[in-house]
Amino acid sequence: MNKATLALRISERLNINKKDAEDMIASLQDIIIEALKRDEEVTIAGFGTFSARMRHARKGVNPRKPDQMIDVPAVKVPKFKAGKRLKDELKASLASTTPTSNPVTAAPTV
Repeated sequence: MNKATLALRISERLNINKKDAEDMIASLQDIIIEALKRDEEVTIAGFGTFSARMRHARKGVNPRKPDQMIDVPAVKVPKFKAGKRLKDELKASLASTTPTSNPVTAAPTV
């Protein structure tokens, strides 16, 4: 699903126009990004937690010249930890789609 489809689904579910749904998504993105820049976590109960962490500087291999080492600078990267409801819903969907009474059997060999 892409951003446009998400906006369409939100607009249908909340009975609002698609433009308002797109604005809501953009605002949510902006608020989360601003919080992460300030090293704050954003927790949406049941869904998950967005946070930022520092990836330390390190030595790396130059992909264009594999015999040459390069310095990879420290960088702040986003992190997401799924919440309990999200995990439980995905686990339940797997259980309902996994065939248990009708296992796949190997084709007979000739």
